[in-house]
Amino acid sequence: MTVSTTEPPTVAPAAPERRPSRRRPGAALGSLLGLAGVIVFLLVWELVSLTGLVDPRFLPPAHSVVIRFAEYLRDLAFWRDVGETMTAWAIGLAISIVAGAVLGFAIGSSRFLEHATRSTIEFLRPIPSVALIPLAVLLFGIKIESSLLLIVYASFWQVLIQVIYGTQDVDPVADATAKSYGLNRWQRIVHVVWPTSLPYLMTGIRLAATVALVLAITAELVIGTPGLGKQIADTKDGGDVTAMYALILATGLIGVAINLLARLVERRALKWHTSVRTELV
Repeated sequence: MTVSTTEPPTVAPAAPERRPSRRRPGAALGSLLGLAGVIVFLLVWELVSLTGLVDPRFLPPAHSVVIRFAEYLRDLAFWRDVGETMTAWAIGLAISIVAGAVLGFAIGSSRFLEHATRSTIEFLRPIPSVALIPLAVLLFGIKIESSLLLIVYASFWQVLIQVIYGTQDVDPVADATAKSYGLNRWQRIVHVVWPTSLPYLMTGIRLAATVALVLAITAELVIGTPGLGKQIADTKDGGDVTAMYALILATGLIGVAINLLARLVERRALKWHTSVRTELV
């Protein structure tokens, strides 16, 4: 009896089906709940004003504010004010990010610098930026430099502290392994320190972006530098309360847009990080 020695053909395992990434259902539900919250807020605002719980002279109905805001969207002067505000915001934020990141990496990488600067940082950081308004006016008057002084001072700490924490969070085992493979100081910064501190840096940038907008509007309100804040003060002084609320609504929408942009940049920069990958199915 002859036994066949021919082996059956080998069948290669099928490649796993790649599913397109999509957001979790919870993200869509969260967006819907956020939209519903805005609608409820506007309805409550409308009822409070129309029923007289608050004098309409001080809180006009929501629909009139929205209509006035739509009119502003067709006003070139409004967009010039937006440009003035966003210019101060962008310049101040850029200076804060560069200065905070560079000094944060330097301080976080050196135990000597960390101990030498700790008390100074803890003394300067709690000082409110608005306390520097008299100094800003004395130095620069009502020019954009006054706004930049306040913006940079407030936003700088957001980036600096986060980068210091991120640099100090480097795994000593990973650093020792990199040394054992012969990586020099610069290579360890690129391949070990930078990936560890990048999530902290992005958090600092997101926080600094919001703080920078708040200080830009504050400087324009108080000091009188050109921008949306100055127009809010002018409409208040002129008694046009509806226009004042419409401009306040504009600043709020700008803040939302900045936050969304910051989160988009954060997701793109950290698409390899666990905190971002878990957002996708």
